Amino acid sequence: MAVTVLDISHLNRIRQIVLVRYILASVGALAVDMGTFLALLSAGILPVAASAVGYAIGIAVHWILSSRKVFADQVASGGIERTRQKAMFVVSALVGLGVTTMIVGGASAAGMDPRLAKLAAIVVSFSVTWLLRKRVVFR
Repeated sequence: MAVTVLDISHLNRIRQIVLVRYILASVGALAVDMGTFLALLSAGILPVAASAVGYAIGIAVHWILSSRKVFADQVASGGIERTRQKAMFVVSALVGLGVTTMIVGGASAAGMDPRLAKLAAIVVSFSVTWLLRKRVVFR
């Protein structure tokens, strides 16, 4: 009986795709975001505030993962360029935060379950911040 070696070359190719790494980093940041959001919501915090705080903490996690694992080759080495890049990352995150809070705030004011509103906000915010980070922040 012949033993074959598992071919994992296709997994290595997938790992090299920036979008795949970005999705994985986003999942990690999202876990922190949603955990914070749900904890604050269950503590009686208003949905908009809980959403904003969760997103803000998720931003910090996302920077760490993005700059070290997703766009490591495009991170500025230091000085003014690195400061500029961090500032642009924060701006992209604030755009995402604005999108998130508008969707959660508007939808929950209209009577939608804030958890469902947050799910919708995740999809829209992900798309917006991916485009900004890929084409502006880490170009």
